[in-house]
Amino acid sequence: MSDIRTVGIAGSGTMGAGIAIVAARAGFRTIVYDTRQAALDRARKQTEGFFAKSVQRGKLTQAEVDAILARLQGTTEIGAMAECDIVIEAVFEDLQTKHAVLQQLDSVCPASTLFASNTSTLAITEIAAGSGRADRVVGMHFCLPAQLMKLVEMSPGIRTSSDTFDAAWAFCKAMGQTPVKTRDNPGFILNYFLVPFNNDAIRLVEAGVAQPRDIDLAIKRALGYPMGPLELLDLVGLDTHLLVAEALFASTHEPRAAVPALVRRMIAAGHLGRKTGQGFYTYETNAMFGG
Repeated sequence: MSDIRTVGIAGSGTMGAGIAIVAARAGFRTIVYDTRQAALDRARKQTEGFFAKSVQRGKLTQAEVDAILARLQGTTEIGAMAECDIVIEAVFEDLQTKHAVLQQLDSVCPASTLFASNTSTLAITEIAAGSGRADRVVGMHFCLPAQLMKLVEMSPGIRTSSDTFDAAWAFCKAMGQTPVKTRDNPGFILNYFLVPFNNDAIRLVEAGVAQPRDIDLAIKRALGYPMGPLELLDLVGLDTHLLVAEALFASTHEPRAAVPALVRRMIAAGHLGRKTGQGFYTYETNAMFGG
């Protein structure tokens, strides 16, 4: 059984908001921290929209949704994280940024608080080295969209204690997720395959082989994927994909992990995906996926 009762999420972007839904839905008091109130407000609106769809589809009652939302709060005060038994950082893929956030958390959180990183490509050992408590840091990579996908890649760093890993594993299962253990290896399991695969799909668009919709349809129908790679990239965000792919390429020097030039052109044009209304597809809203 997990002894964790209060969960902190550092970062209210797509991943942070999704992880917060998972925790609050599982019965945990959940505090989401972000430096920007506007980001917290946007995440709250998206979360409420997600649960409204859950009620419409008969997955939850309105009373259940009200109870979940009552357990979920946002804050711009990092001191609020002192109440948390575990804090999951879900900021973007940049080692210095993650170190800065973890150092702030270390200054306000009790020594007993566990830190987890939702990184998809960076080394847990390197992230933990800047945390002030390397033995209490573990990798917890949730799959996107976190509120719909059950898998979590659990990765100990070199200095992660067995007690920390076991507590985080029990917490993951208490949230109703399915953990798998991986080595602290670039890309872990999923992104080791997924980043090069997604880049290959982008290169097909770049070369004019087929339109995004046809590429996605072919992959979904022939390979049984619930979402095509270009749909997924729009959900992740092209700016996030750039950071992830660059981190994987720097670690592995795998040519297929190198970002196609089209990605940088789309970012320059502001075509980041769902969050800007334009990516490989056009969107009317930036509503949270699923429900």
